[in-house]
Amino acid sequence: MAKLNKRKKTAAWTRKEGKNPSGGLNKKGRDSYKRENPGSKLKAPVTGKVKKGSKAAKRRKSFCARMSGMKGPMKDSKGRPTRKALALRKWKCRLNKKKK
Repeated sequence: MAKLNKRKKTAAWTRKEGKNPSGGLNKKGRDSYKRENPGSKLKAPVTGKVKKGSKAAKRRKSFCARMSGMKGPMKDSKGRPTRKALALRKWKCRLNKKKK
C-alpha cells in the first residue's frame, strides 16, 4: 500500500483561494484570518463613495497612509501590479506621483 501524503492545509487567507484578484482578501480569506486570530477585527475594505470626515473616510485615509508608506514595488518583474498596488487601487487611494 502506498502511503498517503497528508499535509495540513494552510489557512485560506495565505493561499490564492482566500485572496481577491482585484486586491485584498475575499470573504473566505477574512473568515479564515478571524478563525486563526481570535479577537481580530478584520473588516472588508472601504471601496464605495464616502462622506468627508465619516468613520469610513477616516478608515480609508488611515489605511492609505499606512499602506502607501510600505516598502516594495508597485509592479513585479513582468510589469504586473503587485498585491500592494492592487490593495491601494481597491481602497481608492490616490497615488501622488512626483514629477521631476
